[in-house]
Amino acid sequence: MSPGFDPRILRGVNLLARITVDPSVCHGKPVIRGLRYPVESMLEYLAAGDSIDDLLAEFPDLERDDVLACLQFAATAVKLKTLHVPTAA
Repeated sequence: MSPGFDPRILRGVNLLARITVDPSVCHGKPVIRGLRYPVESMLEYLAAGDSIDDLLAEFPDLERDDVLACLQFAATAVKLKTLHVPTAA
C-alpha cells in the first residue's frame, strides 16, 4: 500500500455498491439493495435519534453495512454538491 493510503476509502466504495437506483423502485430514489428502503428514510430515522441498532431491530432484513452505506451515500452526495456550489459575490 502507498503511504497515506486509507483502507476505509475502499470500504466506502464497497458500501456504496449496496445503494441502488431503479426507476421502477421507489420512483427512482436511491434505495438499499433494491429493497424499497429509501436512503432518505434511513437518514431521517438516524437524524431523529434512532441508532443503527434501532433500525436493525425495526427492519430485520437490513444489515449494519446497509445503514453505513446510507451514511456513506450522504457523505458522498454532500461532497459532490459542495464542489458545485457557487460562491457568494
